[in-house]
Amino acid sequence: MQSALDPAGSEASAVATLFWVMVVGGGVIWLGVIGLMIYASRKSRSLMGEAGASKVIFFGGVAFPVVVLAGLLSYAVWLMPAMRPWFGGEGEGLRRIEVTGEQFWWRVRYLDASGKVIRESANEVRMPVGERVLFRLKASDVIHSFWIPSIGGKMDAIPGRINELQLMATKPGSYRGVCAEFCGTSHALMAFTVQAMPAAELDTWLAAAPAPAVSPTPGGPAPADPAPGLALFLRHGCAACHAIDGTEAEGRIGPDLTRFGQRPTIGAGTLPNTQENLVRFIRAPDQIKPNVRMPAYGMLPEDELAAIAEYLRGLE
Repeated sequence: MQSALDPAGSEASAVATLFWVMVVGGGVIWLGVIGLMIYASRKSRSLMGEAGASKVIFFGGVAFPVVVLAGLLSYAVWLMPAMRPWFGGEGEGLRRIEVTGEQFWWRVRYLDASGKVIRESANEVRMPVGERVLFRLKASDVIHSFWIPSIGGKMDAIPGRINELQLMATKPGSYRGVCAEFCGTSHALMAFTVQAMPAAELDTWLAAAPAPAVSPTPGGPAPADPAPGLALFLRHGCAACHAIDGTEAEGRIGPDLTRFGQRPTIGAGTLPNTQENLVRFIRAPDQIKPNVRMPAYGMLPEDELAAIAEYLRGLE
């Protein structure tokens, strides 16, 4: 899920190819040096004249390394366009995804051609296979670095500016992305998942309305009163920070929780999305992610915590 040497993207393939070429080139130089050391350490060797020694030093110590290193450098420069491709002005015609790094999670917004937000999510990126995507990278607080090792190289997200990165997935699957720039105490707990899927499936996912905020009673009509978990979610002030489509929750400080039940993890890749883990996170988030900005709700009764967690995990 997170290996630059197991590429699932065109840019990552270029990085992996460069790595192996560098390994081979370095190995050739290493073998040459070891060969010279073995030759120099032989007891039975004959004495070498000044002219012969000068040739060994020149060809073995100067010409050979220079030729190999120059070849590696030339190949790396030739490969650079494949590792940082750029087509068409400001990415015209490309699918655009805006990713904002925050302490310590990722805000993900899918944009249409005019820049309007189609769908918002958090800590999860869905991208098409075989189609180039333009990522618009931003940061709201400190410098972060957006990196999906299996798909492509990294790029910084810097407060006050927008950096653009183009990536293309070549194999469907689930991959792991990380923040590659130290950004605070929970920097290592700031991962995200990447779902590479056929473009038609992604379009269907983007166009589909999320599940109702109030789940209907099995076999019957939707209840007249809000679900217990939603009522508790609103009563305890969670809506001040979080948004859920179709409800009164319209907060913009924390992650958007619409379709939260589809996400494989909670806390930006920190824990699997299970009922028990979600209750733990709501009760004491700082114990799981130090210095996280979400307040603790340890004062709530266990049944209320369980009801809120069950409601959130049902949002699909």
